[in-house]
Amino acid sequence: MSRASVLPEHTHTIFVDAFLQNNRLDHVSQVMGYHPSYLDHFLKTQSFILRGDGPLPYDYRHYIAIMAAGRHQCSYLITLQKQEFLLQGGDPAWLKGLTYIPQKLRNLYDINKILAHRPWLLNKSHIEKLTKGKDSWSLAEVVHAIVILAHFHSLCSFVFSCGVNQELDQAGGYRYQTSEEVHRAVALSASIASNKTEPKDIPIVNDTRQDWKHSSLASPPSPTEPEVGITTIMQRMKTLSEQTQECTPVELTKRFENVENQSAELIAVGPEPQETPADIGIFVDDSCFIYQDFAKRGDQEISTFRVQDYSWDDHGYSLVNRLYNDVGNLLDDKFKTAYNLTYYTMGGRTDVDTSRFRRAIWNYIQCLLGIRHDDYDYGEINQLLERTLKTFIKSACCYPERVTKKDYDRVLREFKHSEKVHVNLMILEARMQAELLYALRTVNRYNMT
Repeated sequence: MSRASVLPEHTHTIFVDAFLQNNRLDHVSQVMGYHPSYLDHFLKTQSFILRGDGPLPYDYRHYIAIMAAGRHQCSYLITLQKQEFLLQGGDPAWLKGLTYIPQKLRNLYDINKILAHRPWLLNKSHIEKLTKGKDSWSLAEVVHAIVILAHFHSLCSFVFSCGVNQELDQAGGYRYQTSEEVHRAVALSASIASNKTEPKDIPIVNDTRQDWKHSSLASPPSPTEPEVGITTIMQRMKTLSEQTQECTPVELTKRFENVENQSAELIAVGPEPQETPADIGIFVDDSCFIYQDFAKRGDQEISTFRVQDYSWDDHGYSLVNRLYNDVGNLLDDKFKTAYNLTYYTMGGRTDVDTSRFRRAIWNYIQCLLGIRHDDYDYGEINQLLERTLKTFIKSACCYPERVTKKDYDRVLREFKHSEKVHVNLMILEARMQAELLYALRTVNRYNMT
């Protein structure tokens, strides 16, 4: 029996569509294939922002993706997008680096840098700089660019946290495959989405990949830290669900600040990259500008972003829909799918309500970026997320280029790989939503002046 035959029909169809769309079944799609309902929304959204109707020229779209991936030194995405840029008729001279691109694109770089690392610093002046004077952008173009930037910043988090390695043909350039190869490509991916098999490792992780190998070698071996097991997590979720006492607003604020301050004490995994490789550095400006803990931001005029004042559901969704061709519908479906995705399992346990665990992860990610959900008790985060998991989440969200295979293996050791991939999907989506909230709130404030 063909290995492809164990694939659910829906997954097989999505893989075929992905292959026909991109002339390859790329590694990102294969890993996301653990969760076909999510992959479907991801591919539709990515296809729309890069190939669908929109105000930006196609070559601009792919170059903006390159600029975004450069902030995290993600050679995997840079290489793919360079190939797409050339296929769309982009000027090869632009691939020599930022000094060769039009001033209009150069003007976008500050927003790229800020959104990638410290989105709370974005303000109306950044939007005004783009929309006024020579080489100006329309507001619709700005929003289209922001969506692409946020998409690829957050996709870097997924690529590194899952250890997605280079495509086999990247070193030699883009390779169109024959029509027969789609069946072989899908067959090779069958075990990923099959519920009947559980690989011993992420299918796409490659231990020999330079980043993962060197980072592991550079770190001294450390004893395995005791991990809170699934049984304990389930018991804590049960206890939390049975609590009837409500916290006062003051206590809720205190608990948020406590988690925020504790996160600032967590040191990211892995060493700082020594130097940006030359082939990536040409797309990077101000490489020293990196994530800074929101709790240590220094400028107290920048207050916590409160979702009750500006939320995706009530504000961001409608604004992005209005300015950019209903893209909000695609983004909304993708956010909701990642957030609500559940098979009611946790490791080998079944019939488990994982909603509290998922919400703790999502809200912790956004807490790292200065966003507070006022109705949430952040005390639950310390109950459900152990220190090693928090460190992994912080690293994947804020310093993805430092994440190693050892870091992936160290967390959630009782969980299935598909469940760990789901955690990485939530990191991707919660981070993207956070960037969009900051950016769209800024666009809205600019609109009101």
